[in-house]
Amino acid sequence: ECSAAGVGGGLVQAGGSLRLSCAASGRSSRTRTTAWFRQVPGKEREFVAVAFRGGSTTYFANSVKGRFALSRDNAKNTVYLQMNSLKPEDTAVYYCAASETVIYSTAYRESSYDYWGQGTQVTVSS
Repeated sequence: ECSAAGVGGGLVQAGGSLRLSCAASGRSSRTRTTAWFRQVPGKEREFVAVAFRGGSTTYFANSVKGRFALSRDNAKNTVYLQMNSLKPEDTAVYYCAASETVIYSTAYRESSYDYWGQGTQVTVSS
């Protein structure tokens, strides 16, 4: 069975850091593209970052570029979203998502992903 489970949220002050993790079950994380989305109440879910399967290619939304980073631990089948220099506007529920078939041109779309984590709250205080 394949699934995505994102954990690691919490409360942090502006300028602080958090690391979210997304663990793959059933199959290797290397065979799947893993992405992060976030959502605040009353707004649509928005794309944050993606790590493409098979390699080290990543892509970030402009709002987080330079502050967030992605990494993989293949032994643990886990992809990490390292969030640095957090801002209050980063406050949201963060979701990880995974797919074995997503392509580059549609990697920012929710509909491209088959497996979703349950969401984890990230709150950044000013």
